[in-house]
Amino acid sequence: MTGVTLPQHITERLCFSVRHKIMTLREALPRVLLLAGGFAVFCSIAHAATWTRQTSGTMSWLRSVYFLDQNRGWVAGSNGTLLETIDGGVTWKRLLSLTKDTLHDVYFADEKNGWLLAERDVFKLRSDAEPRSYLLRTEDGGLSWRRMFLVSETNARLLRLTFADAQRGWVFGETGIIFATRDGGAHWMRQALPTKHLLLGSAFNEYARFLLVGAGATIIQTLDGGTTWQKGLLRDAANPRFTAASCAGQSLGWAVGLAGSIYTTADGGRTWYGQKSNVDADLFDVKFVDAAEGWAVGSDGVLLHTIDAGTHWIVVSSGTSHVLQRVFFTDRNHGWAVGFGGTILRYGRSTSPQLKG
Repeated sequence: MTGVTLPQHITERLCFSVRHKIMTLREALPRVLLLAGGFAVFCSIAHAATWTRQTSGTMSWLRSVYFLDQNRGWVAGSNGTLLETIDGGVTWKRLLSLTKDTLHDVYFADEKNGWLLAERDVFKLRSDAEPRSYLLRTEDGGLSWRRMFLVSETNARLLRLTFADAQRGWVFGETGIIFATRDGGAHWMRQALPTKHLLLGSAFNEYARFLLVGAGATIIQTLDGGTTWQKGLLRDAANPRFTAASCAGQSLGWAVGLAGSIYTTADGGRTWYGQKSNVDADLFDVKFVDAAEGWAVGSDGVLLHTIDAGTHWIVVSSGTSHVLQRVFFTDRNHGWAVGFGGTILRYGRSTSPQLKG
């Protein structure tokens, strides 16, 4: 009988249930044999060997990663560290970022136009009125940058930068502070939020539907681009500190946080239910590539994977004990995770499972 190739998402779901039952063998066993109706399904357990370390050339704490496609991307971190790749991370080039301050976030609308979110050392400020956070903007692919300070009477720290597209974006952080732009960053306007908690993560599936998460079990969402906001309801008594969120379509979403917290929503963010992560480590980022498959990263090099929307989360070996701060996927086969000590991990599948006679 000739071999028939199954769609990858189908064979992955078949393999997942088997891997879940043989947890202690999942990293040592190269292939799992399933017998069904006279057929043998050989499922390559690629997840044990698909995350590989890349050479970053730095020991800085890398706090953000952004890719335009599977080849061109940027990583930013402490001491003004800004790295660029045009070959998927095979090689990384250091760019001058105009600062030695900590870079919390990076975003590029295209190969030329990009943004950095920077935070100054509090001990280097001359007064309490001096801005602590600022933006850096480039229009020549990172060859030159110019500073932009956002006026704030509270002078709160800004910790995250996110864009829905080249024109519409947000920057947010301490005390529930958030600024929004609708003209590509030429102007930033402060928005009112129903929280004073620290905001650490965001997710959106379209411009009008936007989600923010943070300390104090904060989950708030807008359906009109930030004009009005509603609080999400957690269906338990927990009080997690959320650090990141991810959405898939208009209804599904996930939020992760400290002490292995993972919550999910199936009604667009109105109600949230806890999931079992099977770890106690702090989780700092989560990304879903579709409605079923997602990844989460955190302290101690923790790397979690699910292909059933979080019903089961499996610990995958990352090959490092360093904190993994952020994770980014351009598609289900191309991803990167970055973190402490100049850590950059790249994800890429190499084997297609087949149904054989």
